[in-house]
Amino acid sequence: MQTYASHRAKPSPAYIISFLLIVLNLGWAGYTVVNGPTFPAAVAFGLGLALVLTHFAARRHAQIVQDRVIRLEMRLRCERLGVDLTGLPLPMIIALRFAGDGELPALAAKARSGGFTSVNALKQAITDWQEDTLRV
Repeated sequence: MQTYASHRAKPSPAYIISFLLIVLNLGWAGYTVVNGPTFPAAVAFGLGLALVLTHFAARRHAQIVQDRVIRLEMRLRCERLGVDLTGLPLPMIIALRFAGDGELPALAAKARSGGFTSVNALKQAITDWQEDTLRV
């Protein structure tokens, strides 16, 4: 069962292993460029750097899409419950998705009035935790 303590998304083993291989490749390419600067070595280093940047960009883009989906889900859910999310920043809306329907209106009202100093404070105030295991 997911709780506040265990709710953070963790990268998959495939993501971690591929990142380590890409960094290892970049390190080898950098070593090759330093010890024998040739055009093919420079190209390999450039491609290695591009792979590292692409790896981070792909994850970030997936997170952006996930945030948009969460915002849409919360908008639909709050329309059904009659909850006003006006003025709440996206991180607060994303945190509210963990709240059950019974406590969502009160938590959203408190968040709108500035009752929470941080997103973590809002998450810690949730008593009816709703799991979200389909995350990037």
